[in-house]
Amino acid sequence: MKLSLGRDKPPKPKVETPDDRMTLVEHLAELRTRIIRALLAVVVGIVVVLTFYNPILDFLRAPYERLCDRNPDLTCDLVFTSPLEGFGTRLQVSTYGGILLALPVLLWQIWRFVVPALHQKEKRYAIPFIGSCIALFALGAFLAYWTLEKALEFLITWAGDDVEAFFRVGEYIRLVGMMIAAFGIAFQFPVLLVGLQLIGVLTPQTLLKGWRYAIMVCFVIAAVITPSGDPFSMLALALPMSLFYFLSVLIGWLFQRAKRKREAAAA
Repeated sequence: MKLSLGRDKPPKPKVETPDDRMTLVEHLAELRTRIIRALLAVVVGIVVVLTFYNPILDFLRAPYERLCDRNPDLTCDLVFTSPLEGFGTRLQVSTYGGILLALPVLLWQIWRFVVPALHQKEKRYAIPFIGSCIALFALGAFLAYWTLEKALEFLITWAGDDVEAFFRVGEYIRLVGMMIAAFGIAFQFPVLLVGLQLIGVLTPQTLLKGWRYAIMVCFVIAAVITPSGDPFSMLALALPMSLFYFLSVLIGWLFQRAKRKREAAAA
């Protein structure tokens, strides 16, 4: 009979990762499947936007029409100067709208491709991650749409007294699309900061220590990426980004505090 002196410990369970189960060919096949599903979602979104193109175009024109109502001297009609511009604008609106409608599916496919490489503890952040990205992008898009009227007024005013505004439909839609994209992408800033804190690259203390430089960077980024270049839109982007910075620090601190409590309880 062999006595155990406490030296023999049960072997630690091996953490199984997808690299233990999937070959390179299988990884490539998985990537191809995710890309195909994402592209199909975009195609469906494009078809939906094409079906409702006229109401969507009226919605995008609404800020300019409100500005025209306040300034009778402005011409509200959008024109095209080449035979293909009208058709190209329809495709442009449909592509932008299709990507926006497919955004939840795109984020989900990205996450499903990445998540097998993560541990079970990290997988629970899937729904908060995707939900936060979509909600923040929608908030940024709404803010861009809300500031568009002020941005157009600034651009028209600074063109000069003897200059008449006569907008091409393609250029107008491009400006609206760039504004929505710039605000929506910039509003992913807190998701990035929280993610970096969760994986240990940054700490709340480090972020809080450099808050002055961070605020300056937020204003510089807002000035650079704001397509219209007007001060109203720049402030409308820089101020929320600054607020999101401190909110990210708070969320990181709460996670850090909860982690320390778990470690103290397990000790």
